Amino acid sequence: MHQDRPFSRRAFLASAASAVALGSTRAFGTKAPRRPNIVLIMTDDMGYEVLGCYGGTSYKTPNADTGIRFDYCYSTPKCVPSRVNILTGRYGFRTGQEWGSIPEGEITFGDMLQEAGYATALAGKWQLGLLKENPQHVHENGFEAYCCWAWHEGPRYWAPMIWQNGALLEGIEDRYGPDIYTEFLVQFMKAHKDRPFLAYYPMTLTHFAKTSGVYMEPPGPSGRYQTYEEMVAKADELVGRIVRALDELGVRENTLVLFTGDNGTPNKVLSKLNGRLIRGGKGEHTDAGTHVPLIANWPGTVPAGTVCDDLIDFSDFLPTFADLAGADVLRDRPIDGRSFAPQLRGREGNPRAWVYTEWEGKAWIRDHRWKLYEDGRLYDVPNDQCEEHPLDMSELAGEAQEAYEHLHAALRGLKQGHTPGIM
Repeated sequence: MHQDRPFSRRAFLASAASAVALGSTRAFGTKAPRRPNIVLIMTDDMGYEVLGCYGGTSYKTPNADTGIRFDYCYSTPKCVPSRVNILTGRYGFRTGQEWGSIPEGEITFGDMLQEAGYATALAGKWQLGLLKENPQHVHENGFEAYCCWAWHEGPRYWAPMIWQNGALLEGIEDRYGPDIYTEFLVQFMKAHKDRPFLAYYPMTLTHFAKTSGVYMEPPGPSGRYQTYEEMVAKADELVGRIVRALDELGVRENTLVLFTGDNGTPNKVLSKLNGRLIRGGKGEHTDAGTHVPLIANWPGTVPAGTVCDDLIDFSDFLPTFADLAGADVLRDRPIDGRSFAPQLRGREGNPRAWVYTEWEGKAWIRDHRWKLYEDGRLYDVPNDQCEEHPLDMSELAGEAQEAYEHLHAALRGLKQGHTPGIM
């Protein structure tokens, strides 16, 4: 895997700043008189079946459940590629898929919104570089303020190892990491309530603590590690804390809150969904590993309590944020995402015909029903959710044949340089 061509972050930022100064819309402008704040919350290892609004009954998620539900949102099967994808709006074959890394030349939605005049902050999990090697790495990727777990440098939960704005936090030996990340974002929103802000919260929850090896995590005051159910409850509690802070600051009606997950639930977790037991599929290319929740809440704008069945993948977040912020993404690089901002406002928008993902040499493209792997396997997913019975290609006919031809052509076009998104 490799980038299709190198990009210069410095050149991008200079171009964007110059364009804004000159009033150009080529880079970023201020088309909308009142631009919304954006809060993006992404849990770690939580598939769609966990959420009550999707029919999950094993856990209580009242705070996350509130808003418009997107029924067809897809990530990659593992956390690092999902995080690069969502930040850049670009698929893995364009950015490369080196574990624990984001290519130096990539431009993130943090860069984009910062140049558009937003205050930007990130708290939680930063798995795209070791902060002990470069404490400025989060800043360099578009976030002017950050409070992050130092990945495999130390614990994420109790007695956490946390970097904040370039320095290690001290005196937190008796603190619980997720509380610290949340408090940081609340303070950030309070400090910037009078201007547009982006608060990106890639949670450390609900990933199981590391219980062996060099970076083994302490179990905490209870003397044991949290169960998955307890971590889900805590994650939902923190969502509620963020939303209450927005209410208290008086900015709730001008703030879009998005809730999603980076990949499927761990395979040792069993959850009830609409009366069926569902085993998590993190790391797998099936729905169990890639079908994630997406819930949007924006009082007075997002039609709460509704369902949208448009296809969404993680490349769509960057162009959506550009749309909401009145910013045009630079057109000198392929962007694979397509804005779903109209759907957030209850409009029809321009829905995708398919979504795509790849990881570890496997790639697939799919619509609502049919899923085609790059190696030629085709599945009728609603009738084969575990993907145990690929269709016999010599016997394809009717809808299956039409779907194969459409998806095969789309996949070929994508790999030849076409983009499904805003370009």
